[in-house]
Amino acid sequence: MKEKIKVLFRHRSMEMGGVEKVILSLLNNLNKEKFEMTLQVSLYQGELRDKVPSDIRYIKNNKGKEDFSRQSLTRTFQLLVRNLKVRLFNLFPSISDKIYLKEKFDIEIATSYTDFEFVLNSSNKFSKKIGWFHSDITFPKLQPAVPKILNQIPKFDYFIFGSQQTKDIFTQTYPNFKLPENQVILNAIPIEEIKQKAVEYVPDFGTKDPVFVSVGRLHSRKGYHKLIEVHNKLIKDGFAHKIIIIGDGEEKDNLENLTKMYGVQNSFVLLGSLLNPYPYVKNADFFVMPSESEGWPLIIADTLILQKPILSTAVGGIPEMIRHLENGYLINYDTDEMYNAMKEFLSNTNIIEKIKKGLENSEKQFDNQKIFDAVENIIIKLAQK
Repeated sequence: MKEKIKVLFRHRSMEMGGVEKVILSLLNNLNKEKFEMTLQVSLYQGELRDKVPSDIRYIKNNKGKEDFSRQSLTRTFQLLVRNLKVRLFNLFPSISDKIYLKEKFDIEIATSYTDFEFVLNSSNKFSKKIGWFHSDITFPKLQPAVPKILNQIPKFDYFIFGSQQTKDIFTQTYPNFKLPENQVILNAIPIEEIKQKAVEYVPDFGTKDPVFVSVGRLHSRKGYHKLIEVHNKLIKDGFAHKIIIIGDGEEKDNLENLTKMYGVQNSFVLLGSLLNPYPYVKNADFFVMPSESEGWPLIIADTLILQKPILSTAVGGIPEMIRHLENGYLINYDTDEMYNAMKEFLSNTNIIEKIKKGLENSEKQFDNQKIFDAVENIIIKLAQK
């Protein structure tokens, strides 16, 4: 019997996010007769930490915050010890590898730029290394990390861009940059699973007004602070509606304070994280994504599958999925444009009907097997070199 190719995915943690869903998708769908797959996380935490398939070897370097004491002083001490351990392993990766891995891998994969260092510093100098990049290299808040990223990219044996837009922006910004062998590979969409999950329950929106829903991490780049501002203006101008945001993150307190400042905390609801947000997407009137920056957001593809009208900023790989006024509505990252577009959604039924018509064949634009085949081919070719 032919020996399997040993593949190691290295990642920080399993918080609810697009990259984490990509990892789970690959672990579930890559050919297990060809590959022996291992996932190593630095921190065993996040909403998806227990969703890793049981037949995948799962290595957890450190406990997650979910496992720490609820007593404040003890928790602080536990976090301090964990941080010291993480720093030690970052400085001396061979120690971590000896303790946790205890074997060599043919391929090591960094599924995000935040994982580049873990893979490139691997004590296994003979493994072939793949870097995966989902971000807009010109995004202002990414700039402090850009010199390091640019230094790391040429060290990979193969490089994957998560969208055509991500690659185009990179090559336009750095036309003379020597990229390793590379390819654009989109994220896979579990179409039937999304449809099934979408009918698991019917949420109570607590209103008869139109409902916009959004799903995303609560980061400043997601633009929810602008959405609150626009929501407040629309309400004042007589366009009744409700907005529900599903997700968690470091901006939560700021956003809650902003809703209180405008007095819209009952109509702009921060629901927190949900393992299954799809019933909210399916049963809402509209989906809104006000992001300043994105890669190739899975939630947009998921929402297209559920045939829900989408209002989104035209950032990252989103224009590769949404055609303006055909199967969605695209705007710039601008409060006035956001206001006018939401007003159209709330008052212009012709536009909504046109978009709904354009959503009827959404599934046809996603070919999962083609995606998995492309990843498998890269791994096999690299392993044979």
